[in-house]
Amino acid sequence: MPEHPVDLDLRLVHCFTVVAEHQHFGRAADALHVTQPSLSRQIRRLEQQLGARLLDRTPQGSRLTEAGEVFLPQAKALLRTAAQTIARTRAAAQPSRLAVGYAGGLIVTPAVREMRHRHPDADVQTLHVAFDDVSASLLEHRVDVVVSRLPFATEGLHVTVLFDQPRVVILPLDHRLAGKESVSINDIADEPLPRIRDSDPAWSAYWRIEPRPDGRPAPDGPVIEALEDKFELVAAGQAVAISAGHDVRLLRPDLTSVVLEDVEPAHVVLATRADDRSRLVAAFRKYAQTHLTGR
Repeated sequence: MPEHPVDLDLRLVHCFTVVAEHQHFGRAADALHVTQPSLSRQIRRLEQQLGARLLDRTPQGSRLTEAGEVFLPQAKALLRTAAQTIARTRAAAQPSRLAVGYAGGLIVTPAVREMRHRHPDADVQTLHVAFDDVSASLLEHRVDVVVSRLPFATEGLHVTVLFDQPRVVILPLDHRLAGKESVSINDIADEPLPRIRDSDPAWSAYWRIEPRPDGRPAPDGPVIEALEDKFELVAAGQAVAISAGHDVRLLRPDLTSVVLEDVEPAHVVLATRADDRSRLVAAFRKYAQTHLTGR
């Protein structure tokens, strides 16, 4: 039959280690801020719990018995483990650090400012996250929350939609469609679009809008290594590009953007780990939903 677990009081274990350190009940009682009779009773209780005598009194103070010699290093290790367990559990329940990731063209400052105001003891950091690194950055614990645009792999994540942005076509200023209030897929049916090398197929299909309503793929433009390279291609007249919501003229005065009217908007979301129960993550989600509205 399995043995019943020993009901070991860690406070008594601590008292024992202090007596063992001082080798004197009186000095140990002073260090623990208790009376000597009270300390003696606590040591007897511990010995009863263990079923072994740990200390012998001597004219000079106290000394460890053979059982006490065996128990002392185990007692110190037990107290260290207990302290580490408590610290780690409290850190999980009340973390002091929050890493906020954000994708290009998205502003998280209002929510971060609110977070720092309401949680002044928390270390709130911000980190730019590439469009193809959202899921990995969360699952690898490099960041705790990410504000980004779909699509990205959401397995193992909790995703909250914050707001929508219209998808737009980025054009050079001298393009035939520049200056229009909106355009349709048919208007850009023959316009080449850049291809990003080794990009996720679902992500690429979303931003190239493939397949088109008539079943055709988007015409291929030059292959680029990074998302930012598309602006140079568009300005040079080698392609157009599809993006979301921001005013491209703030980035480059030689470009303009026109709303793409017949496609669903881009969803800006807050993503976190699905199993993350951090109070700071929960607080940031609340502030993001309040302050990050796209307005």
